Amino acid sequence: MSDSDNQGEAARGPMDVRAVMAALPHRYPMLLIDRVVSLVPGKSIHAVKAVSVNEPFFQGHFPTRPIMPGVLIVEAIAQAAGVLAVESLGLAGSGKLVYFMGIDGAKFRSPVEPGCLIDFHIEITQLRGAVCKFTGKAFVEGKLAAEANCTAMIADPPKD
Repeated sequence: MSDSDNQGEAARGPMDVRAVMAALPHRYPMLLIDRVVSLVPGKSIHAVKAVSVNEPFFQGHFPTRPIMPGVLIVEAIAQAAGVLAVESLGLAGSGKLVYFMGIDGAKFRSPVEPGCLIDFHIEITQLRGAVCKFTGKAFVEGKLAAEANCTAMIADPPKD
């Protein structure tokens, strides 16, 4: 899906890493989205991550053939979905958190290695109250690398 396929509200973007951090509580080494190319509130987001050999997980996964763990690709899909939810609901900077509730249909099509640029394309499939459902795909050089459907909930952070 290209960003020009979206109907309705105009696309926003790009968003740099500072804007991504305003939408998400994640920080290094768990922040897995580098920037947002475009975002259509209530509909879709195109986000990217540049995969570097310096990522801490490559020390053990795998030392002789570094491959980005699939679970982290799914986490990046969920983070992009979180940015989409927060921006769609106008909650950036509000302190609200997006809690990952579920994952369905995760499939991994090809390995993601250092030097890759991952393009994440996420669409909202359902938005009811505080619960959102998304479908996400990760592409490397236009080739599908991974896909997953996820569910998230918007909530206040836990009280101390």
